[in-house]
Amino acid sequence: MHKQNIGIIGVGQIGKSHLEAYSKLEGVQIVAAADVNEPELQRVADMYGIPHTYTDFRKLLERDDLDAVDVCLHNNFHAPVTIAALQAGKHVYCEKPIAGSYADGKAMLDAAKASGKMLHIQLATLYQKETKAAKHLIESGKLGKLYHARSTGYRRRGRPFVDGYGTPAFVQKETAQGGALFDMGVYHISQILYLLGLPSAERISGKLYQETGMDEARRQASGFNVEELGTGFVRFGGGLTMDIIEAWAIHLNAFEGSSVVGSEGGIRLYPFSYHTTVNDMEMDATFTLDSIDVRWHRLQPDYSAYDSSQHHWIAALQGKVELLPTAELALETMLISEGIYMSDRLGREVHRDEVIAESKSTAVNI
Repeated sequence: MHKQNIGIIGVGQIGKSHLEAYSKLEGVQIVAAADVNEPELQRVADMYGIPHTYTDFRKLLERDDLDAVDVCLHNNFHAPVTIAALQAGKHVYCEKPIAGSYADGKAMLDAAKASGKMLHIQLATLYQKETKAAKHLIESGKLGKLYHARSTGYRRRGRPFVDGYGTPAFVQKETAQGGALFDMGVYHISQILYLLGLPSAERISGKLYQETGMDEARRQASGFNVEELGTGFVRFGGGLTMDIIEAWAIHLNAFEGSSVVGSEGGIRLYPFSYHTTVNDMEMDATFTLDSIDVRWHRLQPDYSAYDSSQHHWIAALQGKVELLPTAELALETMLISEGIYMSDRLGREVHRDEVIAESKSTAVNI
């Protein structure tokens, strides 16, 4: 089968992680890379054997031998680069979150539809064994009517830069736009939306915090102006609800894992467990996920296409599987996150239509 020729835009921390993932896959070759940091670009190109490099991503997009590009930039750069790539006739794989705002994410999705090209967003939690097992139980009717879910994410003190890793760009609205919700919350909220069947949020309320102590020199050097803790409550149609807590830093031990509950049973994702009633007795069950994963790889055609976000992307480019609705999931996640921001600012619950009407582009051109 034809190898998929990929161009990568951005070779920083995220770009290197994407390149490492590609290096372990068959059916793909990285033929070009772009980054404004020329010395680092050349170092990474030498490390991964990338033959063509550009300091201007637009020059990379002029190549006619690329099947797709992979956008590995900070949040507010996603929309301009992705839209340019789609308009240049390339399929696009973009790092999470979809963008820095709902307006920008919607523009990306619209550009993908107009170009007829695929837009894939990196949502790693969709490919975890826990997610696949939960989806299987839900689609088999083992939970009955779904009515509530909880999205949780926990770090004790894991704020980028100020807690010892990453760069200040991760904690500045000018580049990242959001903090814990945009960085890690996207993984957990989108995972729950996927399990719920991608419902549309109708009303959203929430609160943001930046309260735990940090090294003062790093605070000043970073320009830290995003949330370290985000909380929220979402109402969907038909009585379905979801609560959210996402922490970069909090004075607590680990949270319980995300969960989904229905009329016939419930699922806890981490550690994975199933809860129901059998013969009028409460039952808590665990599963041997590793064994299940081996069995499904043996019995289900193209199951390996769901081993990771990169596996899925390459399989979709090859036409082996239909692309999961990652862009739609990421866009709905952005609407919820932006709704929490808006609710915090206004001090009240907000409606979906308000969020969409008020969303503004935060895009930064490079």
